[in-house]
Formats: sequence, C-alpha cells, structure tokens
Amino acid sequence: MNIFDRKINFDALLKFSHITPSTQQHLKKVYASFALCMFVAAAGAYVHVVTHFIQAGLLSALGSLGLMIWLMATPHSHETEQKRLGLLTGFAFLTGVGLGPALELCIAVNPSILPTAFMGTAMIFTCFSLSALYARRRSYLFLGGILMSAMSLMFLSSLGNLFFGSIWLFQANLYMGLVVMCGFVLFDTQLIIEKAENGDKDYIWHCVDLFLDFVTLFRKLMMILALNEKDKKKEKK
Repeated sequence: MNIFDRKINFDALLKFSHITPSTQQHLKKVYASFALCMFVAAAGAYVHVVTHFIQAGLLSALGSLGLMIWLMATPHSHETEQKRLGLLTGFAFLTGVGLGPALELCIAVNPSILPTAFMGTAMIFTCFSLSALYARRRSYLFLGGILMSAMSLMFLSSLGNLFFGSIWLFQANLYMGLVVMCGFVLFDTQLIIEKAENGDKDYIWHCVDLFLDFVTLFRKLMMILALNEKDKKKEKK
C-alpha cells in the first residue's frame, strides 16, 4: 500500500461537531473581527515607525485604554454594532501605534526579528487556538485560577525587580509570561465558546480578548528574540 496515495479529508479536520452551529457562526464573526484588528494594528505600527513620534507610546496607551473602557461601557445590540466596530478599530490602531517603540528597538538590533516574531506568534496562536477548539468543552477552563495566580506572581516580581535590577529576573518574567499567554489562548478560546453556548454573542468584545492575547504574545516573543540577539552580538565582540 502506498501511503502517499492517501487523501486528507480537510472537511473532517475542520469539523467541530461538539460546537453548536450558532456558536460556530459566532466564532466566524470573532475571528473575522480579529483579522480586521490585526490589519489595523499593523497599519498603526507602520505609522509610528514612519513618523517616529516620540510621545506616541504614552498617548496611544492612554487612548487605547480609553477606547477599551468606552467599548466595554457600550451595550451590545444591533443598533450599537457599527459604533462598537468603530471603537474596536480605533482601539486596534492605537494598540499598533503603542507597539512602535518596541518595534523600533528590535529593528535597531536586527530587522529580521520582526518577521520571525510575527510568524512565531502566529504559529503559537493558531496551534493553541485549534487545541482549544478541538478539545472537549470546558476542559481548559480550570486554567483560569492558575493563570491569574501566575500573572500576580509576575507582577510582584516585576515590582521587586525595580529595586534589584536583575536581568535574570527580567528574562525569567519574559519566558514565564510567554508560557502564561499560551495558556490564556487556550482559556480565552474555550471561555468564548462557553459564553456563546450560554447566549453571550458579543463577538466584538470576545475579539478583544483574543487580540490582546496575540499582541502580548508577540511583544514577549519579540523582546526574547531581541535579548538573545544582543547576547549573540556581545559574544562575538
């Protein structure tokens, strides 16, 4: 038997029989909005890199926070859908602008870090998202408490490192943060499914959760690659 003659049934691979059709339609809207956010955020990052606006990091952080609060306060309904999509687009754009300083830092170290970090983040996000989609319902929801505890520990260690200034602790936080965000992709994806199954079809806000997971993953992976590249350059000297 020639194993290379076997055909892959892609329809079976993409079949999520344990997810109801209405929730599958909801997920399509979530990921379509997510794709829009990625495109707009990339445009925002490009604008910052081209204009080199020094205060963009602080201003964009405040602006994106304000838009996120506004979006959260705007009720989900058919009448407010266009308004909330506009707020989501503005939030994604300012988030991309906020990535500008980190992008410029990585470009100064090695421009190849950016595509490597993006492709790596896309692969990690896709793999963990598919794992959550194919897994049994609620199987990863237990991670919520563990992930929040890990986030609290990282926050406290970051505060402590302001006094110690340890590069080792800083790097440990980066790697730990990368692992924690992988867990959040699993947790948030299954939480979105569970909310949708229970009637919560706010795809715009659910998109925000996944978008923030992706951006945080990208930022941490980018910084890890930049630090490794700096270490390599020091060794060569």
